[in-house]
Amino acid sequence: MLNRFERQLWLQFWRVARSYWFSQDKWRARSLLALLLILSLASSGFLVVESLQKGEIVSSLAAKDPQRFAQSIWLFLGFILLGIPLLSFNNYIQSKLSLYWRQWLTNYFLNQYLDQQIFYQISSQAKIDNPDQRIAEDIKIFTERTVFFLVVCLDSTLQLIGFITILWIISKSLMFCLIVYAFLGTGVTFLIFGKILTRLNFQQFKLEGNFRFGLIRVQENAEAIAFYQGQAQEKNQVKGRLTEVLKNFKSLIRWQFRLNIFQNGYQYINFILPFVVLAPRIFSGELEIGAVTQSQAAFERVGFAIGLVINQFEKLSLIAAGIERLGTFIQGMEQQKQLLKTSSIDLRENIILVIRNLSLQTPDTSRILVKNLSLTIPLGQSLLIIGPSGVGKSSLLRAIAGLWNSGTGVIERPQRDQMLFLPQKPYMILGSLRQQLLYPKNFLDISDRQLFELLEQVNLYHLITRYHNLDIVEDWAKVLSLGEQQRLAFARLLITKPKYAILDEATSALDINNEALLYQKLPENSITFVSVGHRSTLIKYHQQVLELSEDYTWYLSQNKDESILENC
Repeated sequence: MLNRFERQLWLQFWRVARSYWFSQDKWRARSLLALLLILSLASSGFLVVESLQKGEIVSSLAAKDPQRFAQSIWLFLGFILLGIPLLSFNNYIQSKLSLYWRQWLTNYFLNQYLDQQIFYQISSQAKIDNPDQRIAEDIKIFTERTVFFLVVCLDSTLQLIGFITILWIISKSLMFCLIVYAFLGTGVTFLIFGKILTRLNFQQFKLEGNFRFGLIRVQENAEAIAFYQGQAQEKNQVKGRLTEVLKNFKSLIRWQFRLNIFQNGYQYINFILPFVVLAPRIFSGELEIGAVTQSQAAFERVGFAIGLVINQFEKLSLIAAGIERLGTFIQGMEQQKQLLKTSSIDLRENIILVIRNLSLQTPDTSRILVKNLSLTIPLGQSLLIIGPSGVGKSSLLRAIAGLWNSGTGVIERPQRDQMLFLPQKPYMILGSLRQQLLYPKNFLDISDRQLFELLEQVNLYHLITRYHNLDIVEDWAKVLSLGEQQRLAFARLLITKPKYAILDEATSALDINNEALLYQKLPENSITFVSVGHRSTLIKYHQQVLELSEDYTWYLSQNKDESILENC
């Protein structure tokens, strides 16, 4: 009977694996699997004949029969010429199936992860660590190891059928010894090493990902760390993660060492046992010496087939750890999709932005941010949201975007493609200057001349003189200052021309003149906007001001005096 851990592992394996084998790509997958079955059958037949022929070579030498020896050598060479391409083609098809499965499964995970902003919900929680590692590395390990183990199981089953016949003919007692020995070894492996190695491998995946993430953080924030002179702390932090990696790995190699001792002992006994069992019959002349070679090869193959778990347990523990990580990843994404469907905040479609009786909480529901908020922002109007830091200004924008759904009330808004959100630190994609400007709608057909004019409107024409064309690719997050990035984000806004723009301190890195230039462009392009900000200079560009307080209360006013804003 399977214990709870094993049942859960099989359920997770089925959850991860089934999608590919029942997808639109199923016929190619099943055809390759069928071909692998045929090749395994042929390979197993080849190994059985090879074993018999090796025994014949040894027997011909023992009988001192040159003619018999020459005939057995030529037959053996003929079998080798047939077997080499057969075994090589088997490995080739195995690799192709792994490749196709990885390609499909990676696309499947990417589609799930980047759908309905699931990636945002996952990133805001600590339950699922390192999703990048799970997609880039765990899927690769899972598909390669699973196909490998599937082929090994096919080969072992077919070889078991073929070689157990040889053992039965040579010695029934030897066959029964092998079966008892193999099942005892498998039981010991499961009971002593099973759960421990799976847990340690799972933890190793997680800790390796955390260590890599720490290094990536240093790379991404190199300038800020240098300004703070925080390299010593960063070094200690990264080394601390490395210490955790090595600590777990030491436990892992200790248990692998114990497993290897058991595996090596098992294999050596597996080698010597046929000689011990058959020696009396050889000495009595009942069997030829070649029978020992045949039985030893058959014993080894059957022993490998029955004791598959023992011989492949390290690989199995890696597969099990990958299955658990991918299974929990799929489960987490499905849960987030369900939560989005059952949002307690009612998101509705409207041509204008309306909020009715909204009470907003943090995602973990531990803190209330605002109570019973109601307001309307008609087309052509604008709203400025102010308040102390941490009061929930940006959180309100997340609720409007649908990223936060903890709370009650109704938010009516236009379709998302009619709204554009500009965060304080704009996202710079990996691509050309043209792709930066058109993001997130790279399909738009806009001439170079129009893009040049837009760059000039947001005071970024110097980028053309600096880089000469729109198709140059740079690491824009590094080569552009934050102020330039914010102006580039406004250029995207003027290209997209949504009905509503939601600006979360989108001009915080700009001087007053550039801020004025950009805000004046919004009504000129018929863009209604909602801003979060602290500068008093922002008030002149908005018709309404919403002030949030730390006690969940709020105050909405028209043409609010700048002196109130200066205190926020």
